[in-house]
Amino acid sequence: MKQCPKCRYDLQEKCTSCPSCGIVFEKYFKYHPAPTQQQDIQPPVVKQYAKTTVKPWRKRLFHEERSSYNCFLGRSVIFIGLIIWSWLLISSGIDNNTAGESILHAVNLPFHEAGHLIFRPFGALITSLGGSLGQLLMPGICMGVLLINTRDPFGASVALWWLSENFLDMAPYINDARAGQLLLLGGNYGHSAPYGFHDWEFILTESGLLYYDHVLAKIAYVLGSAIMILSLAWGGFLLIRQYRNLTSENDTASK
Repeated sequence: MKQCPKCRYDLQEKCTSCPSCGIVFEKYFKYHPAPTQQQDIQPPVVKQYAKTTVKPWRKRLFHEERSSYNCFLGRSVIFIGLIIWSWLLISSGIDNNTAGESILHAVNLPFHEAGHLIFRPFGALITSLGGSLGQLLMPGICMGVLLINTRDPFGASVALWWLSENFLDMAPYINDARAGQLLLLGGNYGHSAPYGFHDWEFILTESGLLYYDHVLAKIAYVLGSAIMILSLAWGGFLLIRQYRNLTSENDTASK
């Protein structure tokens, strides 16, 4: 000890008391532990871990939910049906008009006609285009509701499939702009109906693109096919994740 623990007076060796303040070291250390006896108190080690944040768009598109095997089986049946239907629609081509003759065409038709009414205030050209826009808006709205409100990405993938099917449904109609051979609503044909009755004949004529009807039809067909394949990949990925979650939950419960 080189200094008095109380007044810090420099001490000589083997001092029993402090010449400056007079404390007796034996009594002092009885109530105050000597500095050499005190344990070094180390501050606690705080480990910081990087937070694994999930991006909002990934959370929306690939939301994990607790579900039952019945739900998984039901979705699997829907998914297999969509795969078969997609193959029939894509492989048939534009000329066969498979989408236009399917049951979904009857579902799309009311939204097509509603689109004409909704877009009527924007002029004749937009009114004609509004029919096709109505077909695309409805499945798009359904997909948004299922993603944002319902938090059902698998349902949203089915809505995206429906959106792609509407492109395939529109492609033969666009392709028929010059020929006018498709049977239209009310039993009319484009070549015999008054000008403006065939939507895409009117749209492409007014926009100066009538001679590009086949090209635009192929673009709509390829775009619809690509979106359809994308929707199936999305839905299939969700089913795989759902199956893995159900399997892991079952393994945990069995333990």
